[in-house]
Amino acid sequence: MIKFEYMARKQFTKLWLALGILYVGCMGETQAQDPQFSQFYNAPLYLNPSFTGATNSNRVILNHRLQWPNLPKTFATYTFSYDIMRPELRSGFGILISTDRAGSASLRTTNVNLMYAYKIQYGNKWVMTPSIYFGYGLSSIDLEKLLLGDQLEFDDGSAPTLDPAIAALGNTSYFDIGTGFLMYSARHWLGISAYHINKPNVSLLEAESRLPVRLNIHGGTRIPLNRGFNPQPTGAALVPYFQFRKQGSMEQFDLGMNYVIPPLTIGLMYRGVPFLTHQSNPPDGSNIVNKTVNPSTDALVFLLGMQIANFQFAYSFDFTISTLGSESGGAHEISLIWEFQLMNPRHVKRRVKLIPCPTFNAPKGGVNPFRKR
Repeated sequence: MIKFEYMARKQFTKLWLALGILYVGCMGETQAQDPQFSQFYNAPLYLNPSFTGATNSNRVILNHRLQWPNLPKTFATYTFSYDIMRPELRSGFGILISTDRAGSASLRTTNVNLMYAYKIQYGNKWVMTPSIYFGYGLSSIDLEKLLLGDQLEFDDGSAPTLDPAIAALGNTSYFDIGTGFLMYSARHWLGISAYHINKPNVSLLEAESRLPVRLNIHGGTRIPLNRGFNPQPTGAALVPYFQFRKQGSMEQFDLGMNYVIPPLTIGLMYRGVPFLTHQSNPPDGSNIVNKTVNPSTDALVFLLGMQIANFQFAYSFDFTISTLGSESGGAHEISLIWEFQLMNPRHVKRRVKLIPCPTFNAPKGGVNPFRKR
């Protein structure tokens, strides 16, 4: 009887430990997915490494996203990036640092990526930009915040666990690599990027859990409202844009529109997969077609941005419209962009065409293509 109780407790403890890991990882599969930004064009290096050096200035970007603040499994994501364009090399160089904290046990993932993009002139109006990045990641968990099975008999759960299964948990580090490609003119852009193409092992246990490749396909255009179809518009404009994102079994489609009237930007975006269906085969042999639903993604996103001199600031709120409901608290997101010069632009003999307003708040589009000044 004693042996039976001991074996039952041991199995229950391992089950509780496994459930704890699933809990802090938000049901397993989400644990092996990257965090997302609704303001993805205000986190350009996180979207596509080809945006590295997309301006003729030094650029610093800060992003913060707080998702589901009313739930115990809150996700908090921070990113910092710095990039610069070297016209004489036709190359952009950058660094992206991101950290993400998830769940009540503070599952934390930090990544440092070094990025490079090369600018290739195509005709008189288009620029092609292949890119690559190399990164290093670290994942960890706060073991003191886990409550295991042999601690349940204590009201406050303060007693230390004696289960050897806890020894299987620990930090993990990994190398990461990805690539991207971007084509743009003064008003249009279209890009594709692939992150984690080496599928690094991110498991915190003594096991294998590969991080799936994250594929982003994105694009947009700028429609000037006050100067016709001038390829270098300034002032008021409509900026429709889209993004398709796939990572593992998760698929997501973003479709939005910004109204830019300097110095303000007002935007509305829909996120979800409204037309995607899949066929399932229950044990009874019947075929049922169901709509593919990701309850963490279906949302309406409202955005307000402002640009003052070389600073851009934007705030957005995700209003959840899926089965998760508004009780989750949606998501809050802010971004801050600062562009500055370290040298006199007149000393630059050759300039490159810049991306046509990939951010929410820029009051003007791209500049002239490669040409001597």
